Amino acid sequence: EAIRHITSANVACGWHAGDPAVMDRTVWMAKENGVAVGAHPGYPDRHGFGRRNMEISEEELRQYVIYQVGALQGFCRAHGLKLNHLKPHGALYLTSLEDERVARAVAEAAALLDAGLYLVTLAGPKGELMARIGAEAGLNVIFEAFPDRAYTPEGTLVSRKVEGAVIIDPAEVAARALMMAEEGRVIASDGSVIELEAQTLCVHGDTPDAVQLLKSIRRKLEAAQITVEAARGEVAARQ
Repeated sequence: EAIRHITSANVACGWHAGDPAVMDRTVWMAKENGVAVGAHPGYPDRHGFGRRNMEISEEELRQYVIYQVGALQGFCRAHGLKLNHLKPHGALYLTSLEDERVARAVAEAAALLDAGLYLVTLAGPKGELMARIGAEAGLNVIFEAFPDRAYTPEGTLVSRKVEGAVIIDPAEVAARALMMAEEGRVIASDGSVIELEAQTLCVHGDTPDAVQLLKSIRRKLEAAQITVEAARGEVAARQ
């Protein structure tokens, strides 16, 4: 049901979650609902859902990303779709924000497969490294924000190990989404204000009652006359 309320889907590529059958059906559903498909590669860590960091060489990591994204590209082609974007998952995403080596491996893998892919990174100062590396690789960059996650004062996401890191109240999540879209800011866990310019909003599919969160966000944004469409790089689109 969630896919009817989104404009872009980040699809797990089999290593931290998903499998060929799930990938195939998800791409088919995305096509049926007019949803843009993005690859969501992660570390090879199904037990930890890709949320545990791993020490991997830059060359190996580039190979891992090519392998996963290439698999999803195959399903997209089978269904007559073009892969729209790439967004690393979990620990791979967070590490790419801090480690130039990891960011470069992800960006170069994306560029090797399709220089037209959009690379998704965190809106705000913490996403600047990944944005720079992506641009150097010739990719367009999409900045995202997370209405269902708490932010640290430094502008990154509060660890899931901390109580309150995941926000599950639909009204609160919708209000945060509207602030992100209209004002370009979010309130951090200590009450401070973080400035960010997001082009897409991400809601985690494994967040409790994710579908209700999505419905609440769509209603809030549309009531404010904000157009919701698939994120396309420099276009100010919001998911």
